[in-house]
Amino acid sequence: MKIAVFPGSFDPITLGHYDIVERAVPLFDKIIIAIGKNSQKKYMFSLEQRKEFIRKTFEKFPNVEVDDFEGLTIDYCKSKDVNFILRGLRNPADFEFEKSIAQTNRALTRENTVETIFLLTSSGKSYISSSIVREIISYGGNYEIMVPDAVRV
Repeated sequence: MKIAVFPGSFDPITLGHYDIVERAVPLFDKIIIAIGKNSQKKYMFSLEQRKEFIRKTFEKFPNVEVDDFEGLTIDYCKSKDVNFILRGLRNPADFEFEKSIAQTNRALTRENTVETIFLLTSSGKSYISSSIVREIISYGGNYEIMVPDAVRV
């Protein structure tokens, strides 16, 4: 069974995230959208809100699940017997950052049993990031054009 973990904070989930998952659905038997907990980060939305946003967004996709975890993504993958990490790339800076993480994850799994799969975000969504959405929300701007319906509160 081909299972992928799509890790992130998803604070909030954006149309860029949606684009990646929607396009990855046919590639995997199951995709676990895994919300990582980072004690150093201050979130705009609670963990439960973020999980609910994701559940509602992907309710029509039976092979998409939502979970949360603490610690290293690679350890989470091992605990779930997952062999793929799904990541989206918006620009060259994302690639360099994600490449370093992917190479580190390979080094941490001596057997090289977890591969990182990169998908390019569709060009019309490559400018969207959760941090930009949070900034727009904090100033009362029109963030609705960047997020799935479930996030439009």
